[in-house]
Amino acid sequence: MFSLTVRDHFMIAHSFNGDIFGPAQRLHGATYVVDVAFKRPELDRDDLIVDIGLASQTLSRVLGELNFNNLDEIPEFQGRNTTTEFMAKVIFERLAHAIRDGELGETGYGLTGLGVTLHESHIAWASYEGAL
Repeated sequence: MFSLTVRDHFMIAHSFNGDIFGPAQRLHGATYVVDVAFKRPELDRDDLIVDIGLASQTLSRVLGELNFNNLDEIPEFQGRNTTTEFMAKVIFERLAHAIRDGELGETGYGLTGLGVTLHESHIAWASYEGAL
């Protein structure tokens, strides 16, 4: 399986519900470094996994929808704890939708898997990966 990873970042504010979260129940900020691995079993006719420029642009657009927002105020996240794990899946789903819509061009249609990792610090991160 071939894999190409692109990296970007975004900044958010949020709070969590539940005693398990301790002081993170209060509003706080996070800056996530995001790695996205695009996967396919064979290279395309140009010997690419995916166009790295389109992959970077698409990731930047998806993260731009979240960047500098208070996630507590976004209706689709109401009643959810926007944990690192949860947000990795949100980004996965948004990227998968973009791929299906052709944002990565013809080469994007050959992708069979995607992995999204959100680094919340240098010592902790969470990922979501799945088939396309």
